Amino acid sequence: MAQATTPKATKKSWIGLAVLVLPMLLIAIDGMVLVFALPEITQDLQPTGTQQLWILDIYSLMLAGLLITMASLGDRFGRKRVLLIGAGLFSIASIIGGLSPNPETLIFARALLGVAGSMMMPGTLSLIRNMFLDRDQRRIAMAVWAAMGALGAAAGPIVGGWIIEYFSWHAAFFMNLPVMLLLLILAPTLVPESKNPTPGRVDVLSIILSLGGMIALVYGVKTLANDEDTAVALLTVAAGALLLGVFVARQLRLAEPMINVRLFKNKAFTGAVLTNLLSVFAMVGALFALTQYLQLVAGLSIIKAALWLLPQAFVSAIAGFIASALVKKVPTAAIVASGMLITGSGFAMLMALTPTTHPWFVSVALCLVGLGSGIGLTLTNDLIMSSVRPEESGQASAISNSGYELGTSFGIAILGSLLLSFYRSGVEGALPAGLPAQVVEGAEETLATALVFAQELPGELGAQLAAAATDAFTNALASTGGVAMGIMVGLAVFATVMLRGVSAQEDIAEDPQPALEPAS
Repeated sequence: MAQATTPKATKKSWIGLAVLVLPMLLIAIDGMVLVFALPEITQDLQPTGTQQLWILDIYSLMLAGLLITMASLGDRFGRKRVLLIGAGLFSIASIIGGLSPNPETLIFARALLGVAGSMMMPGTLSLIRNMFLDRDQRRIAMAVWAAMGALGAAAGPIVGGWIIEYFSWHAAFFMNLPVMLLLLILAPTLVPESKNPTPGRVDVLSIILSLGGMIALVYGVKTLANDEDTAVALLTVAAGALLLGVFVARQLRLAEPMINVRLFKNKAFTGAVLTNLLSVFAMVGALFALTQYLQLVAGLSIIKAALWLLPQAFVSAIAGFIASALVKKVPTAAIVASGMLITGSGFAMLMALTPTTHPWFVSVALCLVGLGSGIGLTLTNDLIMSSVRPEESGQASAISNSGYELGTSFGIAILGSLLLSFYRSGVEGALPAGLPAQVVEGAEETLATALVFAQELPGELGAQLAAAATDAFTNALASTGGVAMGIMVGLAVFATVMLRGVSAQEDIAEDPQPALEPAS
């Protein structure tokens, strides 16, 4: 068996892991923190509405679009080298962002941060794959990696709120510098270099197709989530899907593909990737919906709402270690499926929400979502990274990280759009009589707009508008929870079928199935 001869990780490897998760933690925080800095940025730099959208979106677009390319470059030129270059670029971009005198410079800085993030994210997973050859130790390392992402996402609102309250929006960029400096100092000695000894040639057309396809797909989904021009959004999504389809077809024809898409012929690998994506979809979608509930319905401040989200982050972080222990005695498919059912139970709790529900109830529901998703993500990431040989780990890392980015975008877009659709259906006809047409139109758009109008209306009429809108939103959230619960039950069945018989002790890449061989 592979476990008997696989070398164990050293103490230096575990210290190196602590260094490698630093960028994961920071990237997760950075993805959230600027949302809370935007009002102050708007007041200071006075960007147009379009510029505000680009300030927020360009980061994630560049990050998602370049993941596959940067992972390929890491395989070729050295993963640690690309990671360190990315850390240096992230530092430079942070300085530019913090000193930005106008919106154009800030947009450029955010784009540069996305490029740098795409250089660091795939490198962390692929380096972990090479540092931890023992399957059990690697699974624990993956749990640590996933935990940092969960903690970073939850810490983003708290860090953002704290920075804006006590400092300024400039600090949202400058806070990156100490972390990046620590990475640049420690990684050269604690993290070993690794690369593919036979990476093949650079295929420029594949780079263009993957970059264009991912950016178009994510941008289209974000446009749908923002409820902007639906026709343009759908065309953009279709264009992205088409470009990625051409990319896949090209990989199948190339003797030395950028990504070995034949990996998807393996049922366990495909099951792990899709379960990974949908686990992130569930977690992010739940956070998006319930954050609105805590702020708009429960009336909590940003920081107070974020504090109620913290237990979910800690539970999600611990879930990976629970999964790592269970998988030695319980079949992988059963654990992942159980994780999806636990997530589904968290969504089921939302069906009991009322406008007066205490925040602890929301926190418990989120803890169940985080627990189930955390269990699933740890094992699916392990399966994805174990599906390739160490020298090809950049490919698996790119696929895994792309799943994270797509899951995030789809979670907000699909569950967010579903929530909005249920809200609009519920609020129509429920508004009090005597409202001006402008107020009715605004109240039927979003809950936030309805509450703004409610504060401006006199006495009882404003109270009736607020009550009708919050009731409609809470009912919409309950309906969305029911749909999401159904999705997670279906995913549990899917995981059971796709991961049946998968070993948690042996690397999939050692199984000499033709489907897992590099394209020739």
